[in-house]
Amino acid sequence: MKEIKDPILLETYLREYGLEPVLYEKIRPFCALYEYDRGDLICSQGESPEFLYFLVKGKLKVFTTNAEGKTLVISFKTALELVGDIEYVQETDILNTVEAVTAVHMIAVPYRILRRYGQEHAPLLQFLLKVITKKFYLKSNSISLNMMYPVDVRLASYLVAAFSDESHNPVSGLLSTAELKDVANLIGVSYRHLNRVILQFCSNGLLERKKGGLLVKNLDGLGKLAIRNIYEYQ
Repeated sequence: MKEIKDPILLETYLREYGLEPVLYEKIRPFCALYEYDRGDLICSQGESPEFLYFLVKGKLKVFTTNAEGKTLVISFKTALELVGDIEYVQETDILNTVEAVTAVHMIAVPYRILRRYGQEHAPLLQFLLKVITKKFYLKSNSISLNMMYPVDVRLASYLVAAFSDESHNPVSGLLSTAELKDVANLIGVSYRHLNRVILQFCSNGLLERKKGGLLVKNLDGLGKLAIRNIYEYQ
């Protein structure tokens, strides 16, 4: 993670996403623009949060981990998206871990500044209300949709979300063998059933088994099979 000290780029993002009235003149001097590389963690489950983040470029993966160490991917996010909004409103520790799937740019605003200058700033409050209620609506809708689709569609949708950037271009990388049980948990099938579908995908040239994991060979083919992206809802 590194800070991008480029006021012009910051202002460009604010204009592009209509954030100028939200992050108004009293808040603006405390906004910082950061770049995270692929695989970097923006925040980790259970930490005490300090910043509200605005995703303005790139893609994020949101997941949770239980006491036994099992992970569950909740969703993938592209701009414009907030990280830390629910924690800010509820004053809680971070609910989920957020990881960069691609290189990302995030605008960070300290909670202390928001509490000082944003508690009665109507555009900010309305923006937070809209974002948070949309999250809950989409999450509820996504859970219903997930169970309605067959397993091959669910797996294809996950792979498209995990191995493409915000412009739907391929992102290189392996789906590690260790991750497969987590993927099975996410899409709601047994590990054995998941392996049967993976074998089918390999036979069809969509995936290739490599040492330690799976390589996406045909992202376009997976995209056609996915129909719609269940896990990258906006």
